[in-house]
Amino acid sequence: MSDDESYEAVTAEQRRTLWIVLGLNLLLVVVMGGAGFSSDSSALIANALDNASDAVVYALSLFAVGRSLNWKRGAAGVSGVLLILFGLGVVADTVRRFLTGSEPIGTTMMVVALFAGAINLVCVWLLGRLKKKEVHLRAAETFSFNDFISNGGVLVAGALVAWTGQRWADLVVGCLVALVAVKGGVDIIRDARRTSDED
Repeated sequence: MSDDESYEAVTAEQRRTLWIVLGLNLLLVVVMGGAGFSSDSSALIANALDNASDAVVYALSLFAVGRSLNWKRGAAGVSGVLLILFGLGVVADTVRRFLTGSEPIGTTMMVVALFAGAINLVCVWLLGRLKKKEVHLRAAETFSFNDFISNGGVLVAGALVAWTGQRWADLVVGCLVALVAVKGGVDIIRDARRTSDED
């Protein structure tokens, strides 16, 4: 196989994987968003918004596949900024719910968190199988891994809400999801800058 054929095979695999991961994330936006509003859960709504921002990142990564390194760095940089903005938005929503009150449903949180965790684990596995992962694909993998961690937090929060009947666990996990998002965004931006410095 020639270098050109090898490159085409790699980029085709990248595109195919990113399309699958994008579709799975859009599914999670609908499921987690609907469940979050129906169960009055900050943690689920935070995760739904996180997956919505992820979908944008996967779309940007798809656009960057096969393009120049500058495009890929740009896609990664935009992804990092979006993730930081998402985190700040979740903090604002959590503060609002703390001040205005909320009544999250623990069992709904746990069921949806298990479903979302399984989907995100599939996304991490799919992205981990890709060869020649450049900065835009590493950003996508960071997003999926952060989502998987966040799903575990929602599962624990749901169990605590169901056990104690108190909403504090939901609010705490909502903030923790935001912090994980901000850290992921900073890591992605640093990775994009390191890639630029190595040229």
